Amino acid sequence: MVNETAESEHSKSFLEIQDLKVHFQTQHRGRKGGARAVDGVSLKLRPKSTLAVVGESGCGKTTLGRAIVGLVSANEGRVLFDGQDIAQLSRAELKAYRRRVQMVFQDPYSSLNPRMKVGEQLEEPLKTHRLGDRADRAEKIRDSLHVVGLSPKDVDRLPVEFSGGQRQRIAIARVLIMRPELIILDEPVSALDVSIQAQVLLLLAELQTEFGLSYVFISHDLNVVHHIASHIIVMYLGRIVETGTARELFESPAHPYTQALLSAVLDPDPDVQRASKRIVLKGELPDPSNPPSGCGFRTRCPYARPVCAVDPPLESDVSLTHSVACHFWNELDLGGNRHIDG
Repeated sequence: MVNETAESEHSKSFLEIQDLKVHFQTQHRGRKGGARAVDGVSLKLRPKSTLAVVGESGCGKTTLGRAIVGLVSANEGRVLFDGQDIAQLSRAELKAYRRRVQMVFQDPYSSLNPRMKVGEQLEEPLKTHRLGDRADRAEKIRDSLHVVGLSPKDVDRLPVEFSGGQRQRIAIARVLIMRPELIILDEPVSALDVSIQAQVLLLLAELQTEFGLSYVFISHDLNVVHHIASHIIVMYLGRIVETGTARELFESPAHPYTQALLSAVLDPDPDVQRASKRIVLKGELPDPSNPPSGCGFRTRCPYARPVCAVDPPLESDVSLTHSVACHFWNELDLGGNRHIDG
């Protein structure tokens, strides 16, 4: 599978996911079942790079992020970090792993404790990992607030005194204080106003350059991820349906689902926007505990044919860095005709 970069560079990956499956037990009207939140995902990530994971709510992208951090366990497959399977880590090793791999959650209003002062919340992970004495921790807290654009004087304030964008900066500071190598960003700007989104995205880009960070950026909004990600994977019903560079997915999407997501992206050129046709998918995302047979997307796909109900599509390489899971991708005119800077 081609995911984060060309095959010749795969040896540089420090995060690798191999055929990961995370299924949850469900119960509906007294009947037990299993929801396939993540259903056979494989990917690779190089150091100091950003991989975006996009798709509708319920596609499994947040569960994938939580599995990388170790907050949920896999039923099958492996999450490898520096070649080591995190499922095989001892309790002490897992604690050390979580210093290196951190997660920023979606809602800055609920991810912070409303009753704890900012300084206390930033100090908490340092205490948990027994890092430094009180003076060392105080200095780290001041430094972390400074790098996210907040004042050291904010240590004695409560989260309620801050705006949404400022709260997300606090959440980022709390993660940065551990000096991680990889950060999972789960919809980090979706709860913010558009103008504030741009500020937080710029901050994340600056922090990546300054600290050599790698990001897995989870989002439903392709318009957001193309500003920060070099590579993108598109998920649907727990599976990857397309992956490639940001330029490839914006200019030459090879899957009907990717094309539909792109049609919702506003183009800065009004002439291009007027000429663009919005693709509205019929129906809703199927129940992951009872997915369609064959291709999971077939119930909403305008190009579905009988074979789509029988055989799951195999992954095909469009290029060295671009792959797609669709029976008829090379027969369909799915050119995105979208402009992407860079």
